[in-house]
Amino acid sequence: MITVRLEKAFPKGVPPFSLSVDYTFTAEQPRAVLFGPSGSGKSLTLRCLAGLMKPDRGLVRVADHVLLDSAGNVSVPARHRRIGYMFQEYALFPHLNVLENVAYSHTGNFPRFMRSDVREKARGMLERFSVGHLAERMPGTLSGGQRQRVALARALNADPLLLMLDEPFSALDTILRERLREELADMLEKLTIPVIMITHDPEDVDFFADVLVLYNHGRATPVPDYRRMRRHFPTASACLRHLQRVCWNEPEGEDSVTGIAPETADADGTSPNAIAPSTDRPDGARHGAPAESSVG
Repeated sequence: MITVRLEKAFPKGVPPFSLSVDYTFTAEQPRAVLFGPSGSGKSLTLRCLAGLMKPDRGLVRVADHVLLDSAGNVSVPARHRRIGYMFQEYALFPHLNVLENVAYSHTGNFPRFMRSDVREKARGMLERFSVGHLAERMPGTLSGGQRQRVALARALNADPLLLMLDEPFSALDTILRERLREELADMLEKLTIPVIMITHDPEDVDFFADVLVLYNHGRATPVPDYRRMRRHFPTASACLRHLQRVCWNEPEGEDSVTGIAPETADADGTSPNAIAPSTDRPDGARHGAPAESSVG
């Protein structure tokens, strides 16, 4: 179970901004996708979870581990939170080779003095992602797909309690994105740790979301039964647009793309207008229904 309760205000920003989110993922919802417009607080949430930014108030709990509890004056330092964080642009250290990047969580700023067991662990992680042959290469010589694999290997080599992915496919071309999305989905099936992903791409939502969290202007609304809701719409984009209107009380009416009125009910009486907790997976599939390419 993951509990996320964060408040962070930037009153002097232009314009002022405040983050105020409160949601929980259960063990039956191991993969959460944060979806919403740029500047709505998604990446800020990840930075607070990772300990890279201190919220004004908050509670972060991963399973039995309390990483942040402002009421109890608990704030575990970032280096001890055991969170694997893959940044949007991968953020590989340009002065370290691939092996040193992957081993960084165990060597810190002294990669030249790497112990043999640390070296072997990092090499094994690279082999797991089929990039073991790149161990001595520098990040600047790698392709986009190779950088992604190395960044993911580095995140998992830290033995994390939680894996966080910030738009893992945004830097890739469309064809490579489709292939690596399949590879990542297959790999995540084998993990026993929860995953939080940020994306702007509806196809990523269809592939990865056990639970969807919609962000808007620093607020967040969980949609635990996204896959059930998804069945009412021919595309992920249409479903997400509808859910955003429902969550943020925007004007409704018949969807201009799908032609499905919001009050239309499924055979079991469930309306796509109803956003209620559910652990149902309509087809038992982890990868959702076919979806289209990203929208803005």
